Amino acid sequence: MPRSIEDLKKRKIELEQFLVSPDVVSNNTLTVKYAKELAEIAPILKKKDDLDEINSEIRDVLNILDDPNQSKEFKDLANHELAVLEIKKHNADLELKALMAEPDPDMNKNCMVEIRAGTGGQEASLFAADLYRMYTKYAAVKGWDVELMSINPTDLGGIKEVVFSVIGPGAYKHLRYESGVHRVQRVPETEASGRIHTSAATVAVLFEPEETELVIDPKDLKIDVYRAGGHGGQHVNTTDSAVRITHLPTGLVVTCQDERSQIKNRAKAMRVLRTRLSDEMRHRKESARSELRKSQVGTGDRSEKIRTYNFPDRRVTDHRINFTSHRLEAILDGALDEVTEALLRAEVQGEKG
Repeated sequence: MPRSIEDLKKRKIELEQFLVSPDVVSNNTLTVKYAKELAEIAPILKKKDDLDEINSEIRDVLNILDDPNQSKEFKDLANHELAVLEIKKHNADLELKALMAEPDPDMNKNCMVEIRAGTGGQEASLFAADLYRMYTKYAAVKGWDVELMSINPTDLGGIKEVVFSVIGPGAYKHLRYESGVHRVQRVPETEASGRIHTSAATVAVLFEPEETELVIDPKDLKIDVYRAGGHGGQHVNTTDSAVRITHLPTGLVVTCQDERSQIKNRAKAMRVLRTRLSDEMRHRKESARSELRKSQVGTGDRSEKIRTYNFPDRRVTDHRINFTSHRLEAILDGALDEVTEALLRAEVQGEKG
């Protein structure tokens, strides 16, 4: 795909024409292909428009500062506005460079997210449920679909473990920074003395490979079926619908019991297994070259403490880039873009440095 702005503008016009032509409308494969390419180009051109608008505003402010007839007070305000605009220009320029960079084919893939309650008992399970809600809300904001793969809830509304797929353009690109330990500091509802507790949950984000990208030999699999139990309702206990798949060469075990159908559970379990195997292979490759390339935003190691959600101060802090926001409620309600965009900028700056 061409990477100059002018070529991208021409390509956008072509794609828009293709998508309304009868030949493409009647061909679902072509429609999906062209729509996906258009979805990749549109944010680049939008960011370029944003940058052009900021540059235009900077020119207007400079004209004010050059005008000898303006008062000192007005020029002081203009200088303050110029400083704000220069920061916005710097950030927009970094974001445009990131969008214009030769794309990693994995970035636009769907991803699998796994959340597990960590230290903190019941409070950790409640926090894991909060994180699950945050990511599903964020997915809705971004127009992505969420498919639940498996969930292990607690009696009080928490979650011990949940695995879900996020489906949509750029899902892995925006969520990959979420891997690591998330810590919460708040007063639990069960705490009579009002003492602040610290709990944690672990998040892992794995890009989901296509079925053709990772072929698993059936001879390497041990598949067990059994009667499901738990939150699925009484119906789950009447048939052997739950599935446990063991990958014999690696020892990886995946279970799925959330669907009534054994076939559906098996298909979901295979998707999770394929994703985890792909992630394991990827990590082996990256560990071999980890000394050659270290990201400024962290390694993605699940044992790395990456973020703290402090309820008394209504503060969210990402420790990898020293980013702090006091919009805790909004972030937990799905407004995660300010965090992910800060991480994207930090990665671009780290690569430039």
